[in-house]
Amino acid sequence: MKRKLCLILYYGLARYLPKSNSFFLGKLFKKFRYILCKNIFEYCGKNVNIQRMAFFGSGKGIRIGDYSGLGINCRIHNNTVIGENVMMGPNCYMMANTHLFDRTDIAMRYQGRKEMPDQVIIGNDVWIGRDVMIIGSKQIKTGTILGARCVLTKEFPEYSIIGGNPSKLIRSRK
Repeated sequence: MKRKLCLILYYGLARYLPKSNSFFLGKLFKKFRYILCKNIFEYCGKNVNIQRMAFFGSGKGIRIGDYSGLGINCRIHNNTVIGENVMMGPNCYMMANTHLFDRTDIAMRYQGRKEMPDQVIIGNDVWIGRDVMIIGSKQIKTGTILGARCVLTKEFPEYSIIGGNPSKLIRSRK
């Protein structure tokens, strides 16, 4: 019951409040979203920042570590695991399904959708830039940087700097 009430408060009110670093009352709005998400997520660490307009479905199975955040207008799946000290820019999107298009005798819009595996695991000390799209089930390893507008279609080693569409290794941080 408490979880459902927190979901209603989040999606009905808290989601629309100004961003956490806004000049007037930003810290209060950050704290309000944090308290709600602490009751929605499976685990919500210390000093987590949930920015305005973040969407996380029912929040089932979401685990987010200490000092991490969800960016403005981001969209994450249920069962997403986010490590500690993760920075996420605005408009990040995790895609969990796609349209079917196998048959040419039926318009694609009528063929339905195909669910993809939907668990994304994000390691510690990861920086996800603005407008990043993560497609399907992925593990983003510790120390990785995903550059702005990167479309992540495969996995890379720890401490990688990744960018582009489709994503490619730019260089290693180590």
